[in-house]
Amino acid sequence: MKLTFEDFKPGAFGTFGPHHVSREDIIAFATEYDPQPMHLDEEAAKHSMLKGLSGSGWHMCALLMRISWDGFIQRIASSGAPGVDEVRWVSPLRPGDDLTVTVEVLETRESKSRPELGFVTLMNDMRNASGQTLMLAKIPIMVLKRAALGAN
Repeated sequence: MKLTFEDFKPGAFGTFGPHHVSREDIIAFATEYDPQPMHLDEEAAKHSMLKGLSGSGWHMCALLMRISWDGFIQRIASSGAPGVDEVRWVSPLRPGDDLTVTVEVLETRESKSRPELGFVTLMNDMRNASGQTLMLAKIPIMVLKRAALGAN
């Protein structure tokens, strides 16, 4: 059964993961999408402000989507998202990190123009295994109402 708009209430929603990130994962993503030295070369990374090889912030965004999909998005009666309100890269992603994402529902509101759906704003807190926040992302999603699925 799909989660609908009515299933979301402000407050804690869940924690999802873990997802392991290897040195090879970081370098492969950077090679393809963000080839800055601190993401590709350990020696160059030592001399950067990050003081060591680190994953791209865009890599963390992609990992957020993967962890969220595996954890809960595939179970939602989703109509997509209108964008991202905020992304903050707080601490570096490091080789060997095991990531979890804690999700909180910040607010829900019914759509004025599309009565079959509502907006759910989620705050995503990505952390490593030691509990250090790496990224925060505030993202609204559009979720169908039960009536739109023919469920009562």
